[in-house]
Amino acid sequence: MSTLEFFFDYGSPYSHLANGVIEGFAKSAGAELVYRPMLLGGVFKATGNQSPIFETIEAKRNYGGGSLRRTSALHGVPIVMNPHFPINSMGLMRLAVAAKHEGVFEAYHAAAFAGLWQEGLNLGDVEVQAEMIRAAGLDAEKLFARSGDDDVKAELRATTDEAVARGAFGAPTFFVGDEMFFGVDHLPYLSQCLSEQTSSLGSPGIRPATRP
Repeated sequence: MSTLEFFFDYGSPYSHLANGVIEGFAKSAGAELVYRPMLLGGVFKATGNQSPIFETIEAKRNYGGGSLRRTSALHGVPIVMNPHFPINSMGLMRLAVAAKHEGVFEAYHAAAFAGLWQEGLNLGDVEVQAEMIRAAGLDAEKLFARSGDDDVKAELRATTDEAVARGAFGAPTFFVGDEMFFGVDHLPYLSQCLSEQTSSLGSPGIRPATRP
């Protein structure tokens, strides 16, 4: 079985759009989908990149907004521009790692993306984060406590560093083995890669590549 890694940050609107369709891509290709929470701010700092919202060319910035709306419509994933965007997403991403350790990632993950890009919540605010977590039926105090543990912080840093080392410069970023795909607009190439890999794995004498 192929493995599809999804490196994301909740503060990325395109990560939200990708999240709405990537599970379907993985299922149709028979691939295992692995969610990899990373800190986009750390990726930007390491690579010298920045959020498109800080684009200095007005025409390009305006075009980016239109592209986001078209991408949303194309994939049928609703998005509402958050009035608090951009936010510091470090707390949210540490909570995501904590949620994975606590076995509640699926509920937390859905609530975080919906809160930011459908409900327009200010999820840079700790109190709003807590309300969002409780509304999802989760134990906010437990998750906050776990998110402050050294191993959780270290895991988020390590995943962010790994993404950069493998070539990531923004979010969403996907990997199929060592092949990297950036952005929602490259999902067709990702789908093709998964299909080709699935066909290869089913051919006699060809063994799946493994990562160390």
